[in-house]
Amino acid sequence: MGNTHMQLQEILFSQGFGTRRVCAGLIQQGFVTVAGVPCADPAMEFIAEELSFTVQECSWEYHEKAYLMLHKPPGYECSQKPSTYPSVYTLLPPPIRQRGGGAAAGVQAVGRLDQDTTGLLLMSDDGKFIHRMSSPKHHVPKVYEVTAKHPVDDKQVSKLLSGVVLDDDPKPVRAASCVQTGERQLSLTLTECKYHQVKRMIAAVGNRVEDVAGLHRSRIGTLDLPADLPAGGWRWLTASDLASIAGISSKVAKI
Repeated sequence: MGNTHMQLQEILFSQGFGTRRVCAGLIQQGFVTVAGVPCADPAMEFIAEELSFTVQECSWEYHEKAYLMLHKPPGYECSQKPSTYPSVYTLLPPPIRQRGGGAAAGVQAVGRLDQDTTGLLLMSDDGKFIHRMSSPKHHVPKVYEVTAKHPVDDKQVSKLLSGVVLDDDPKPVRAASCVQTGERQLSLTLTECKYHQVKRMIAAVGNRVEDVAGLHRSRIGTLDLPADLPAGGWRWLTASDLASIAGISSKVAKI
């Protein structure tokens, strides 16, 4: 990636700080500093990569594309237009939700978690990355920590590993891995992405996922949900994270 020179107003616009007119106004009114120095000229050019700046005392770093993880708490829908619960997107700062402007602004969730499911959720505004991580063709493993309503036995584990038939598809689906971690707990690894798959698989072996705190996604690919990322919290993915989970070259992954 070369050094990209951009006008300051274009940098702010690309990062989600408003329309071009709004961004120009923020700069002209003295609300933007670069490296601690106020900049009042919207047309002043900077090297965008790794540029740090503040907008109305909000510190920011330039990211050509947004790649981030969020620790989804219960009671949120993975939808821009939620029906019953608040949107998971409200947990993100406004600039990330508004990146790029236009009708398709902001980041999108890579797949979805039910409102009562917690854990690791990836988000991006890079369509190729979203497709790579969510397409069934790539078989990206996802690990779920399951608490069942009733005790788990070896027979249920065996069925989950050998395959169960769901009501909408005659082809059996099976867990890539299934380890019992407690009397009613399982660590379940899936490489497919069917609607309510974990809950339906557990039901197919004669059990059910506990209604409260029963399903938590702890890993996607080789990326674990960090123990120090609280529910509702988010952070940018590093270049190392991206290279690990998606095989993205260091050149592309430099964000």
